[in-house]
Amino acid sequence: MVREKIFCLAGFEDDSFVCFKVSPDDFGSLTERDGIEQAPHFARGQWVVVEKRSSLKNAEWKEYLQRSYNLVKSKLTKKQQKEIDELT
Repeated sequence: MVREKIFCLAGFEDDSFVCFKVSPDDFGSLTERDGIEQAPHFARGQWVVVEKRSSLKNAEWKEYLQRSYNLVKSKLTKKQQKEIDELT
């Protein structure tokens, strides 16, 4: 979470889904891939669900999760963003 905002949902098991926020450009390209779909109840906000974790390479996971974090963080107030930046 970023403050009280979710940027990623994931199950604990290796075969559990992972759901995260993406940009409109990433949404289109990711949902064309096998094992990645528009997230139910979240798609309007540009969320995808990865049903097969092997659908993304490790480097892609890192990149997309960082992007998701940044997208959600960008919706916070400037004051909240500054507070987060001061912690890192």
